[in-house]
Amino acid sequence: MDSPVQIPFKSFIQLKLGDSTPVYLQIIFEFIKAIQLGLLPEGTKLPGTRILCKLLSINRNTLIKAFQDLEAQGFIEIRPNQGTFILSDQKQLRSKRGVSKSERTQATIDHFTFKSSSVLENPVEWSDLPLQFNDGLPDLRLIHTDILARLYVSKLKRQKIRQPWEQIQTQSHQHFKKQFFNFLNLTRGLRISESNLLTTSSHEISLFLVAKLLISEGDHVVVGSPGYYLSNMTLTDSGAKIIPVAVDDEGLHLASLKKICEAQKIRMVYLTSIYHYPSTTPLSAKRRMEILELANQYGFLIVEDDYDFDFQLDSNPILPLAAIDTNHQVVYLGSFARSLPAGFGYGFITAPAAFIKELEKHQRILEPGIDVIKEQVLTDWIQDGEVHRLSKKNKVIYKDRRDAFVRLLTEKLNGRIRFSIPVRGLAIWVEWLDDFNLIRMQKKCAENGLFLPKTILYQTKNITATRLGFGSLNLKEMENAVDILAKSLMSIINDSLVVKK
Repeated sequence: MDSPVQIPFKSFIQLKLGDSTPVYLQIIFEFIKAIQLGLLPEGTKLPGTRILCKLLSINRNTLIKAFQDLEAQGFIEIRPNQGTFILSDQKQLRSKRGVSKSERTQATIDHFTFKSSSVLENPVEWSDLPLQFNDGLPDLRLIHTDILARLYVSKLKRQKIRQPWEQIQTQSHQHFKKQFFNFLNLTRGLRISESNLLTTSSHEISLFLVAKLLISEGDHVVVGSPGYYLSNMTLTDSGAKIIPVAVDDEGLHLASLKKICEAQKIRMVYLTSIYHYPSTTPLSAKRRMEILELANQYGFLIVEDDYDFDFQLDSNPILPLAAIDTNHQVVYLGSFARSLPAGFGYGFITAPAAFIKELEKHQRILEPGIDVIKEQVLTDWIQDGEVHRLSKKNKVIYKDRRDAFVRLLTEKLNGRIRFSIPVRGLAIWVEWLDDFNLIRMQKKCAENGLFLPKTILYQTKNITATRLGFGSLNLKEMENAVDILAKSLMSIINDSLVVKK
């Protein structure tokens, strides 16, 4: 990584010196937010306090006080004679065992220059603990791997190449796109044709391509807060200046968005309108119409991310903004078949035909090949209705799991938490009513065999919350996991009472 001084702190540590909140608290909250969004990856070395004070135009004593608090909460580590680091177990392990010869060699090659990103470090943690929460992933044990494998092998064996391979790819892909856009029109209320659709290998590639074409360096992009760390990383790396806007019980706060639009030019609003990540709040019907009117009035584009459509657990699904957009200002992207094995799912983008055509140019560089056999298998599944049957079956299973998880949270943590029951997705946004540090909770849970990755932990001045994925846990696993949560919370509370005495 480059010198820490080169990290663009002012782009994400935004202090309001005239605000009623003390500056040192603002520093704490802004650093915690940056760490949780992945903007300051684990192991990052921060500049010295004098340099950082100059960068942020703040008093050094104020910064030192904030850093002491951040260290006490477990977000940073201040090492004598070494510096201040974003807390990282891996960094601590390396400092204890010393730097290997290969690592020293790599560190001293100064003629080998390259661009280094301060925002794309992988924030995902791994653990071998027997119980684990995630942010809402499906259960791999429910995937029909054997059926798909047989279909794939069968198609592969019957494949006879009697035409040029490029022609086979083109014909097969066109047939797949025809089935796919019909499927999207039926399930999501869209009115698109083949020219309005681009399929990609993943949801992440879809967002990367859209950001590459729509965002120029310095463009202002509004996102919901709290937001999705991976999408924020992608947008920031594309040159966007992120402007967070609060999300309340009706979704994105549009009065705040309008004030921002009146003050400066907004290029894009990125939102998960039907199922906000991480809070699971849908954009209300009234605000859905209002944001389309604002987009038309102020000339910004809406990138609507609907990655979790497959997991609509209750009846009467909400249709995306793209289904009611008449001014062609919504770029709609999502994922298809998240309940299928890795490699069989798809990402997709729907937008005006001219934009799709431009996206295809860039996709040919990133994804030059088409897996014809996979597309043929999925085409058959769509035509035969197997995708609908699988989706219907999984919805019943996941709805039962959601209801069981809600019951367990209510029984085991009654009076300690607040949450709403989501109508979509495989996670519940849990707000904790007690005042405690989530990093302590993470450590207590780990001691009892439950892993809470930092990417599901959200703590600021106003909120202490976790996004608890239930989809990958069966009933017995849920019971054990919630028991550990309750046990860990009571242990932290009892420890606090002892300290106060």
